[in-house]
Amino acid sequence: MARTIELADGVYRIATDNYRLNTGLILGLEKALVIDTGAGPRQATEIYDEVRRITRLPLIVVNTHAHFERFMGNDVFHAMGAEEIWAHPRTARAIEKYGEAQRLYVETLEPEMAHHSGPGTDIVVPDRLIASDNIEGVTFTPIDLGSRTATLMYFGAAHTDGDVLIGVEDVLFTGSVVEEGVDPAFSDAYPERWVETLRAVTELQRYRIYVPGNGEPVDRDYVVRMADTIEQAVTSIRSSALDANAEATTAAMFKLSFSPGATRILLDRLTKLDALATESTEDDAQINPVTSGFTGPITLGQPGS
Repeated sequence: MARTIELADGVYRIATDNYRLNTGLILGLEKALVIDTGAGPRQATEIYDEVRRITRLPLIVVNTHAHFERFMGNDVFHAMGAEEIWAHPRTARAIEKYGEAQRLYVETLEPEMAHHSGPGTDIVVPDRLIASDNIEGVTFTPIDLGSRTATLMYFGAAHTDGDVLIGVEDVLFTGSVVEEGVDPAFSDAYPERWVETLRAVTELQRYRIYVPGNGEPVDRDYVVRMADTIEQAVTSIRSSALDANAEATTAAMFKLSFSPGATRILLDRLTKLDALATESTEDDAQINPVTSGFTGPITLGQPGS
């Protein structure tokens, strides 16, 4: 059952159980903005019904990044008349290229989506792009909702290479750039740039409430601590200069702030990014995640990679 709290006048966080997902809802006078649509028609319908309990305004959707629980509900909202679906260009490209492969993740909770069976199970790619002329730089894209503007922001790679944050009043919806109650998910991440993005977020003085992609809303101090913890972990790994498979490195991982599993994923991700940075090929887009839209095994639909 969806659980909704009003964070500011007309600004809501809708929590649903599957994947501990937080969906945002921002009301203007003419339109409403829905932030992330769930992992398939079951969750999306639950979210949509809760949105419609609150408002009958025409809907706009934004996908914060290209992971299945953020975009696989798009078809439900599209069928119900959502006028636009926004995302970063890298996110849209990743959904288009790899969305089908991500169906396997939702077999248990969204079997219809997993097997592309029944209504609301198409992969719907965002059709409105932020940062289309400046894909690398920091961008701020205003969305007019009628006497209220929501701002879609991109600060650079972090949890993925296409993370969008959405600000309104003193509330910032962060997608999985901020995570609460769990270790950061490093599989598709750019850990050092993630720290930079978190630092940039905390410099936005107007925001008081940060809504993570999963978990409970947090404050600025929490975001600062998250940046510090990731930075310390990366520094520790970088300074060890040990073989990733050596016993000493495995033991050392237990001394970091994250669980052994999360730390191992972080170590593997840093190793992968280092390898990509040193490779050379005529078709650079095939190996360069910054230009190709490749972000890692979750986006690619490769569990266990």
